[in-house]
Amino acid sequence: MDTKSKGDLVINGFGSSNGGQFRVVTLNGRGTVNNDIECVEFDCNGSGTMNGNVISEKAKVNGHARFRGNFDSQTLTIDGSARIDKNLTAEKLKVSGKANVGGRVKCEEIKIQGAFTVDEDCEAEIFKAESQFTIGGLLNADHIDIKMFGECKAKEIGGQTITVKAKGSLVGNLLKAFFKPQLETELIEGDKIEIQNTIAKIVRGNQVRIGPNCQVGLVEYTEECSIDKKAVVAENRKV
Repeated sequence: MDTKSKGDLVINGFGSSNGGQFRVVTLNGRGTVNNDIECVEFDCNGSGTMNGNVISEKAKVNGHARFRGNFDSQTLTIDGSARIDKNLTAEKLKVSGKANVGGRVKCEEIKIQGAFTVDEDCEAEIFKAESQFTIGGLLNADHIDIKMFGECKAKEIGGQTITVKAKGSLVGNLLKAFFKPQLETELIEGDKIEIQNTIAKIVRGNQVRIGPNCQVGLVEYTEECSIDKKAVVAENRKV
């Protein structure tokens, strides 16, 4: 991206831009960008609407942002709220606020501490969540570490090591009456699996540990399997 010789785009208050290539894009008020933009840094501190695709090296959303196209960035941090209508691609994604993606997500590392919703598949090398999320397709990562504060859903989950636990804290305990920490999925498949508070039709892996408050239809394992006395498993078999 050759943007070193480009200027900056700053919108304070109400304003709009036709897009283009910039070094820094900053939206402090209510800004609208009507076409594709490329930049080194993207900051949305107010309310921003991007009607085209966005390509950046470093992006941060502190306010409210709507992206009607694809979003491609090396790093993306969402402390406010962001809606991406199409696909999200990033090396590192961190969500402390709220993020909704209408298409698919592909990242190297994902850290979720807020609310995360993906309509299609979500792919990463590392997926860490201390929050609640909904993934309409496949959640696929080498290492998946989920600590639930509320309800989590994914159609299917696949990876090498998969850990699912209910996060315990004073705030978490107070919220349990309103948001039950539970994961719902059709299939969990991986090498090493350890789950709690999970409802799944099938769990398939080499080393499987079914913890308390799980409801599983079928467990298939190749090496070893342990089932907590507070879990319900309809069928388990070594294959």
